[in-house]
Amino acid sequence: MKIVGIVCEYNPFHMGHRKQFSMVRQAFGPETAIVCAMSGNFVQRGAPAILDKSLRAEAAVACGADLVVELPVTVSLSSAEGFAAGGVRILDRLCDTLCFGTETAQGENLMETARALCHPAFSSLLREELDRGISFPAARQKALERMGVSPELLSRPNDILGVEYCKAIVTQGAKLDLFPSHREGDYHAREAERENPSATAVRERMLSGRPWKDFVPEPAREILESGTLHTLQAGERAVLAKLRTMTDEEFEALPYGSEGLWRKLMHAARSQAALEQVVQSAKSKRYTRTRLDRMVMCAFLGIDRQTLETPPAYVRILAFNDRGRQILKGVKQSGFFCNIGERREEPDFLLEQRSEDLYGLFSLGTPEAPGKVLRRRVRCLPGRP
Repeated sequence: MKIVGIVCEYNPFHMGHRKQFSMVRQAFGPETAIVCAMSGNFVQRGAPAILDKSLRAEAAVACGADLVVELPVTVSLSSAEGFAAGGVRILDRLCDTLCFGTETAQGENLMETARALCHPAFSSLLREELDRGISFPAARQKALERMGVSPELLSRPNDILGVEYCKAIVTQGAKLDLFPSHREGDYHAREAERENPSATAVRERMLSGRPWKDFVPEPAREILESGTLHTLQAGERAVLAKLRTMTDEEFEALPYGSEGLWRKLMHAARSQAALEQVVQSAKSKRYTRTRLDRMVMCAFLGIDRQTLETPPAYVRILAFNDRGRQILKGVKQSGFFCNIGERREEPDFLLEQRSEDLYGLFSLGTPEAPGKVLRRRVRCLPGRP
């Protein structure tokens, strides 16, 4: 049986995601199984997911996925490189092919760029460019140019992530074949396009009370509508309380804080009133906004540099159908995959429990009670829609 994996966030699941499912089955046949490694309650841009992970996973299976497992929070809050590496490490245990959306869908070119980034000469060239005081993305492009490789594929968000997936396959020796699919529409568009909406646009519609269901597949509408919305703004005071009570040593231990960035964030947290003012005060052309946002969220959740860089000991199962159940039978004995409500002895469990409890503080309206982690159950759906 062909099993295709997708690393995703589904924040929320929309028409473009279902289109990707259709492209997979058009390419490999209607019996192809689709396995999704999905971010949990916190996503890669350094923010809470708009809806709880269990609902987002159920929506994905209702719309055609066969199995959804959770990306641990340390993977979800990683840079593009860490996010891709974590997703590949998980899906290589379950799948034979990796599908990801890109602007170009040129697998050979993506892999060529990835191999250049893994070349020993690249690191020294990158360091030389960073020492000029330019941002990391700009330095990376210039370093590639000096190696004679076109940096074009590092100018668009999905292509950038596609290159990182290829890098992860190369460095891990993963057995995954590539299936890059063309992603239509603007990834960051503020206005939703009917067939190719951006998740950003759908979220803004949900939060502003504007109609959003036409941009979501029908099987997912009722599921998503039943959930409570979450935003960073709703939990701003909780985040500020954490930042204002951190010690110098805790700031220094944060991920992404190299080259004195942790100190800039620390001073901003101790002098600025609002969270946006804190981030803007610490920001410079050298560092991307998302890097700071992830750094702030790691601070709030108590994730230091060492914890973020430690590979997860296990991965939790969120939802599946009958075909997904069959896939799990082949890997369950490894102990790496476990049910979402299962208690584990590893330190990862305490981090995930804390992250779940704190996620409830980002709920619009009344904060959600803690203690949900052990009451959760895997969403089991009977079959494909």
